[in-house]
Amino acid sequence: MQGGSSGIGYGLKYQARCISDVKADTDHTSFLTGTLSLKEENEVHLLRLSSGGTELICEGLFSHPNEIWDLASCPFDQRIFSTVFSTGESYGAAIWQIPELYGQLNSPQLERVASLDAHVGKINCVLWWPSGRHDKLISIDDENLYLWSLDCSNKTAQVQSKESSGMLHYLSGGAWDPHDGNSVAVTCESSVQFWDLRTMKKTNSVEHAHIRDVDYDTKRKHIVVTAADESGIHLWDLRMLKVPFQGLGGHTHWTWAVSCNPEYDGLILSSGTDSTVNLWLASTSNRDELPSESLVESPTRKPDPLLNSYSDYEDSIYGLAWSSREPWIFASLSYDGRVVVESVKPFLSRK
Repeated sequence: MQGGSSGIGYGLKYQARCISDVKADTDHTSFLTGTLSLKEENEVHLLRLSSGGTELICEGLFSHPNEIWDLASCPFDQRIFSTVFSTGESYGAAIWQIPELYGQLNSPQLERVASLDAHVGKINCVLWWPSGRHDKLISIDDENLYLWSLDCSNKTAQVQSKESSGMLHYLSGGAWDPHDGNSVAVTCESSVQFWDLRTMKKTNSVEHAHIRDVDYDTKRKHIVVTAADESGIHLWDLRMLKVPFQGLGGHTHWTWAVSCNPEYDGLILSSGTDSTVNLWLASTSNRDELPSESLVESPTRKPDPLLNSYSDYEDSIYGLAWSSREPWIFASLSYDGRVVVESVKPFLSRK
């Protein structure tokens, strides 16, 4: 099903690749996004969906010293977020705070809460504890995983533990298990590794080529979803990792991002370098619930898992974010700096 976009748009001045739902803002549906400009002054935009849901309003605009490669909002304080940035020669990561009276200030400056400055190589992402108030943070560079203890009031971040991925493993990103705070999934160029943060050791892995992204199913334990370059997205059961139990194609070029809905079971977004966002309704069980007789009777009656394709974009889409406050709403960000907010309500009736 091809669909144009009826979404609400907002344009950043420069290229961009990361967007985050502001989970801690329980009064509004809001997103944070940051730009990726080598020559210009980079910006962080705080965007809010209007109460009628018809407009995307820029609530705050803040200058950021370097190009932003990763951005994530703190799950328990709507004014705090992390960025990974590049100065051209080197990479850094920091925790920032939006000033309290930012709406009344002429040029509000972000306050740097802490620097995650233990890294030597290229930093790829920062992961916040999945939900609720917690002082733990993870940062991942090409070769190492760091577990930090963050103290916002004293403006400090300290490394609690660190582990190397070993030779020939270039780490690229990850996701923190929402069902088990001791588990994290880390993407490499040829696998997804599962780590236990208590021992800082790998417990398992999925060997699969060119995985770009991973996300945990928020409703069901043991289910992860991966995005791979040429082969779309795969669903895996952590108890049986030899083969995926479901594969979804749907992209004509590299699949770059995947995101599981926080509320609706099996609802997944994927996007990539084909300038398309796909909305899927996946089977989140690896055992078919239908009795075998009915499978024999109607072998062709499986519903199409692709609910919609949003193809009204002109550039690659690296950023996807579901709203946790209104889980039928998502934001996507294309590389040309265009944010589009869509409602998936029309497709929920199929669930």
